[in-house]
Amino acid sequence: MRLSLRFLIPLAIALGAIAYGVVPLVDELTLKWFVRDLDIRKNLIASAVQEPLVELLTDNARDRVRLQRVQALFTRILQDERLFALGFCDGAGKLVYRTPFLPAEVTCRPPDAPAEEAGRVLQPPRGALHVGATPVVAEGRRLGELLIVHDMSFVERRSADTKKYIVYLFAAIGAVIALITVVIAELSFRGWMAGIKALIRGQSLALSPEPKSRELRPIARDLEAMVRELEGERRMRDESQISWTPENLRAILREDLKGDEILIVSNREPYIHVRKDGRVEVQRPASGLVTAMEPVMRACSGTWIAHGSGSADRDAVDAQDHIMVPPEKPAYRIRRVWLTKEEEAGYYYGFANEGLWPLCHIAHTRPVFRASDWEHYRTVNQRFAQAVVQESHTENPIVLVQDYHFALLPRMIRERLPQATIITFWHIPWTNPEAFGVCPWRTELLEGLLGSSIIGFHTQVHCNNFFDTVDRTLEARVDRETSSIHFGGNPTEVRRYPISIEWPPAPLAAQPSVPECRAAVRSALGLGAEVRLGIGVDRMDYTKGILERFAAVERLLELEPHWIGRFAFIQIAAPSRSSIEEYQSLDARVRAAAMRINARFGSKGYEPIVLKVEHHDANHVYTHYRASDVCFVSSLHDGMNLVAKEFVAARDDERGVLVLSQFTGAARELSEALIVNPYDTEQCAAALLAALTMPPDEQRHRMRSMRSLIQEFNVYRWAGRMLLDAARMRNRRRVSGPRDAAKVIDLRRA
Repeated sequence: MRLSLRFLIPLAIALGAIAYGVVPLVDELTLKWFVRDLDIRKNLIASAVQEPLVELLTDNARDRVRLQRVQALFTRILQDERLFALGFCDGAGKLVYRTPFLPAEVTCRPPDAPAEEAGRVLQPPRGALHVGATPVVAEGRRLGELLIVHDMSFVERRSADTKKYIVYLFAAIGAVIALITVVIAELSFRGWMAGIKALIRGQSLALSPEPKSRELRPIARDLEAMVRELEGERRMRDESQISWTPENLRAILREDLKGDEILIVSNREPYIHVRKDGRVEVQRPASGLVTAMEPVMRACSGTWIAHGSGSADRDAVDAQDHIMVPPEKPAYRIRRVWLTKEEEAGYYYGFANEGLWPLCHIAHTRPVFRASDWEHYRTVNQRFAQAVVQESHTENPIVLVQDYHFALLPRMIRERLPQATIITFWHIPWTNPEAFGVCPWRTELLEGLLGSSIIGFHTQVHCNNFFDTVDRTLEARVDRETSSIHFGGNPTEVRRYPISIEWPPAPLAAQPSVPECRAAVRSALGLGAEVRLGIGVDRMDYTKGILERFAAVERLLELEPHWIGRFAFIQIAAPSRSSIEEYQSLDARVRAAAMRINARFGSKGYEPIVLKVEHHDANHVYTHYRASDVCFVSSLHDGMNLVAKEFVAARDDERGVLVLSQFTGAARELSEALIVNPYDTEQCAAALLAALTMPPDEQRHRMRSMRSLIQEFNVYRWAGRMLLDAARMRNRRRVSGPRDAAKVIDLRRA
């Protein structure tokens, strides 16, 4: 009732004010209408009286007889109830004939006065009168004027009635409007309440971009923002209280995800079986993706679907192409997908690494796009989609799609498993819209990625670039406020998930002390105890800035020659994509640069650049991390670069200095490193000198801060955040009911 009164009271006041303003206007208009009507009546009466009055006035009868006859005529005319009095003025303007009730205020007009077109309204004490003067003419001669006076009291009576009817009309209108308003308000209120309850339960929020009721859309957006804020605060609070370990990650899977099935899809497998010297050897590839994801899979015990690229991979799997890993303590399984040499050349070496890799990395290498490579890329993505369906034991698994090799895969999985929660993580940078527009199949790639439930990038810059690219390329609704994109009926959230490494790193447990590592490395290289060591660990890739790194070392020795013989830089460069011409050229240039610098500054038993172009296992790499005084990461463009974090994690002695390129995602987190522009050789050389001469206390302060950050923001937290976001989406879907979707296509029968 109180809600209804909020409508009715303002309505009554408004209608009353309108009526109050309308009544005087109606009164004035009514008076004008009646005056006009009386003018018409006056003219009619004058026309009717004209002839008999002229006859009487021109009669030769005596004045007394003429007076009696005129008076009789006037008396007959006055039978009209509205006619009040009559009079006649002669040509000299003298009143000669009149009826008894002609008011004294009614006088004759001057003889030379112009003819009246409309009558006059007089206001004597006894009531309003309408007076009209009409000329009386006989044979072209003006005899005088006939004065016709009407009683206007009826006008006042009708005006009063009109005012009363107006009040009644507005009262009736107000009653009808009030009734309609109350009914509509009640129905709307019930609808709004039902809609708000649905929003609170998450129904509209989970299943559609916006609620059906337009009135609720602003509320929905505000409520979504509030829910996100509360969830963010709760997640930050929960994350701050969690010690992110494999055990806690498993607890998230049990509690938040109800033990839901988890599948990882990547091109590179975490363990490769190769034949070497007549026996099968298990290798772990030099890959940041494997470094990050392998600890997560050990914690999740899911299935990792990957390309079986090892020479002995087929011999190691069972009949379903499965193998349990790690070999020493099996915790999860790998499902290997087989590709032909042509498919691998077109999909991996061609479209992925000659096209997308240079496209997304601003390293000034021209991308190459071939139609045949694109066909292989699409075919391989379809094959992996089929493998995902075959490995999924439920209709709604959680699928973690890894990297640029599978841009089409999320949409393909969505078409086969509509209820799956698909998280795509893009491990490399996402370039700006202008650069991405170079790709001939940019639309297909974006449509494929937007089949994901969540797309993750390392940095907010990459997220913003992706938003801009979608906005310019597709007819999609990009909502930056909610960090989501609506395309094809399914919302896709775009999130920043800075990747990290496990804490503590598994290889660190088997490492000797730092002095022992340093002594072992110096001994292996034949270097004396006075030689300071630098380390660089990369794949042989043009985005890693290896040549720029060597140029900085050369410039340091030019500017500070006393470091010649006292500083050696070890470059571990794992061979990569050696079938691609650009990588072959890079390998030759790196080797040539190392030889030139060593020839210039080296001596017997000493080389300033120690180049190791070969695979190294994690234990060997960590030994070099611990032995080195400085680690130089000079990437020209990198999504994150985990070498920087590995070096910091390896230094439990809180010593050593990290020189880090500003073009890595890690530079946004490890601000205590010496941040450099790898294209600026002078700056990089100065940073190396600063690192070699940095006091131990400053090294300890910087390293302690970076180690604390990596410990808190480790790979389990990275994976946990993605899985918690997946759990949030799935919980909303469970609360809201099943999504209308097509039936799952069972490719197991295909």
